[in-house]
Amino acid sequence: MDMFGKETTKESANKSKNGSVLPASTTHALNSLVQGTMVEGSVHCKTDFRVDGNIKGKLFCDAKVIIGPTGFVEGEIRCQNAVIEGKFEGVIQVAELLNIRESAAVSGDVTTNKLIVQSGAVFNVACTMGEGKSVLSGSGFKKESNPSSSSSNAGKVAEAK
Repeated sequence: MDMFGKETTKESANKSKNGSVLPASTTHALNSLVQGTMVEGSVHCKTDFRVDGNIKGKLFCDAKVIIGPTGFVEGEIRCQNAVIEGKFEGVIQVAELLNIRESAAVSGDVTTNKLIVQSGAVFNVACTMGEGKSVLSGSGFKKESNPSSSSSNAGKVAEAK
C-alpha cells in the first residue's frame, strides 16, 4: 500500500479473492505427498519432493527426494539427493548424496556418488558408487563408465575414490 492506503500494482497482483496475500514462488518449493495418499504411476518434478504416503511406480526428481518415516516407495527413483527415513523397495539412482536414516528400510539396487547409512537402518541392497559414474540428464540417468561396487559402514560416509 502507498501512504494513502491504496494498493500498489505489485501487491494487488499477489492478492487472492479472499484478500490474503499469496506467497511468492520460490526456487526451493517442496512438493508433498501426505500420509494416507497413494499414487500409482510416474511422478516428475523439478523441485524437492517429500513422500509421507505411498508411491508405486516411478519418481523422477531434479532435486531432493525425502521419504518420511511413514512414507513407502516401491519402484524406481532418480534424483539429485535423497533422504530415506521410511521404506523403499526397488531401484534408486542418486547423482550426489543418499542419506539412509536409522528408521529406514531399504532393499533393491542403489547407485549413488556418496552414501550415509545410520546405525539401526535396514540396508539390503546391491550398491554401486563412484563420482561421475551416473549423470542426471533431464528425466533420467545415463552410465558414463564401469562403476565400482561398494558396501557401506553404518554411520559413516562412504565415498568411492
